[in-house]
Amino acid sequence: MADPATYRPRTGEIPTSPGVYRFSDPQGRVVYVGKAKNLRNRLTSYFQDPANLHPRTQQMLQSAARVQWTVVNTEVEALALEFTWIKEFDPRFNVMFKDDKSYPYLAVTMGERYPRAHVTRQAKRPGTRYYGPYTQVWAIRETIEQLLRVFPVRTCAPGVFQRARAQGRPCLLGYIDRCSAPCADRIDEAGHRALAEGLCDFMEGRAGPFIRELEEKMRGASASLDFEAAARYRDDIAALRTVLERNAVVLDDGTDADVFALVAGDLDAAVHVFHVRGGRVRGTRGWVVDRVDDAGEPELMARLLEQVYSQMPPHPHPRRGRPRDDERAPAASVDDVAHTPTSAIPREILVSVEPEDAPTIARWLTGLRGAATRIRVPRRGAKAALLGTVAENARQALALHQTRRAGDLTERSKALEQLAEELDLPAPPLRIECYDVSHTGGALQVASMVVFEDGAPRKDAYRSFNIRGVDGAGTPDDTSAMTEVLCRRFSRLLAEEAGLDGEDEDGVAYDSGPVDASTGRPRRFSYRPDLVVVDGGLPQVNAARAALDDIGVDVPVVGLAKRLEEVWIPAEEFPLILPRTSAALYLLQYLRDESHRFAITKHRTRRGRAQTRSALDSVPGLGPSRQAALLKRFGSVKRLREADADAIAQTPGIGPVLAAQIHQSLHRDPSDPPNPEEAPA
Repeated sequence: MADPATYRPRTGEIPTSPGVYRFSDPQGRVVYVGKAKNLRNRLTSYFQDPANLHPRTQQMLQSAARVQWTVVNTEVEALALEFTWIKEFDPRFNVMFKDDKSYPYLAVTMGERYPRAHVTRQAKRPGTRYYGPYTQVWAIRETIEQLLRVFPVRTCAPGVFQRARAQGRPCLLGYIDRCSAPCADRIDEAGHRALAEGLCDFMEGRAGPFIRELEEKMRGASASLDFEAAARYRDDIAALRTVLERNAVVLDDGTDADVFALVAGDLDAAVHVFHVRGGRVRGTRGWVVDRVDDAGEPELMARLLEQVYSQMPPHPHPRRGRPRDDERAPAASVDDVAHTPTSAIPREILVSVEPEDAPTIARWLTGLRGAATRIRVPRRGAKAALLGTVAENARQALALHQTRRAGDLTERSKALEQLAEELDLPAPPLRIECYDVSHTGGALQVASMVVFEDGAPRKDAYRSFNIRGVDGAGTPDDTSAMTEVLCRRFSRLLAEEAGLDGEDEDGVAYDSGPVDASTGRPRRFSYRPDLVVVDGGLPQVNAARAALDDIGVDVPVVGLAKRLEEVWIPAEEFPLILPRTSAALYLLQYLRDESHRFAITKHRTRRGRAQTRSALDSVPGLGPSRQAALLKRFGSVKRLREADADAIAQTPGIGPVLAAQIHQSLHRDPSDPPNPEEAPA
């Protein structure tokens, strides 16, 4: 732990301008990012009597070894730069409102020449309008199915669309009137775009004009005795009403608003949001986060709005570059500029507590939206009642989280303390790495490394290794594979800790210590574990201990055998038997099972790729481009096998020597041993 006084900057050196600051630890990892209207006032508030600071703020200051700042012109620029750095460095002491789910959206790609409606969970892309989020994918698909009766825009993937255009005939949806079939020129570009605009208008709440227009057409068709057309219009009206009925009207004035409610506890906070478009709830989301500092509710609400809307598509600008002909869209109209971003950022944001520095956030959102955005706390009426409903959702989510968290934290802490006691460790192992090996009959060996921090999985730190062995032929047994994996993993750790320049066997460069100088993020293997667990008994444990001793790494190692779930310690004749109800044993089993699952998943992926390899892959000197040239000339491997070497040599890029090798490889008896001279380099 560092003394904050050792790196405290002089007060006169700190500017009084707006800016963004970041605290870094001794290894250069960014641990906290913040913004300030006045950098001097904000930073000097950290270096006061520690007794006056929040305990977690004290912990942050003791973890840091340096503070830096960047001056900007305005508070809005500081707000944008702060969240950019938070996303880039992922500081451990910053509150991040991360949902545990990825929600599906209905997306309409208005930036393409022929817009497409589809379901997506991907990040927001400029030129695309998003509606949602929905809680279930089936809800979007039912909505699209109903809307395609009235707005038959294309829903096919780009590859399917291009293939249909080349063939000149539509897919099944075109034949059953669920697509206007622009691929077969059944509708021109302007007509199809008008359908897409109508779909977007309907999803944004402007449903009345469409229903009234269809009712007029239905009455006109009925008066003209065209009862089949009248029946179609009747069914279209019913489809639109069905979509509307699924979203209850919560605000009668057709308001577009996002309604945020925040409920804070001592250690955590819950947030819930209703996305209201056209007076109807179009989607809901919820977050529960840990309160890692002493930030109050106004500051938490400000952070929430920053993070939510920083991920929204920006106000549309003229497109840069020349798009492909099949994707080129007409120039953006005034209507496009007016409401392309409003589906993401509404004109009104209702909150349960006014965020800190609300005017700055409002100016920032106005710049993103391209039109005025208002932030306010409703006090009475329908909007206040709706906010109460959102707040109740947040309260229930926080209560459920606290109930689960109490059991989770208690059991995890208990498990770590028991491990430290049973294994005679100096402290509870806060970071544990577990390794396992998976293969099929000794072939295609893959090893997994899973990481648990504070007794919970840290999935972004998981790694997998393809076992090489001698000359890429694998290893004879699991102990040899485990030795290779541990040597590769901890050799890389030592190189990063020592700041050596070079690259590892995977071709990944390491230099300047455990932190990547270009990004400020920790490198792949820069954290030293407190405990290493291997899947297996005494042979695997002894092999792991020997591998770590050979490279000079002093980290405790244990193994968990499947037969009796006994824990093996290196050089011990008898295993350690933990009680069946032990929390420590549960944690070790969870680690072992997770590493086993991850290893099998990676092995199956590698095995699937190996099974789909072409017979041409075994020919030395025959890369993907030459394989493609051969298949283009002959049509298939079967026809290529029927050709002689002279015919193969006529293929562009294939010489006589290579043609002879190809012919020989395709006609070799599978039972013959491979020629070592023909093995790929």
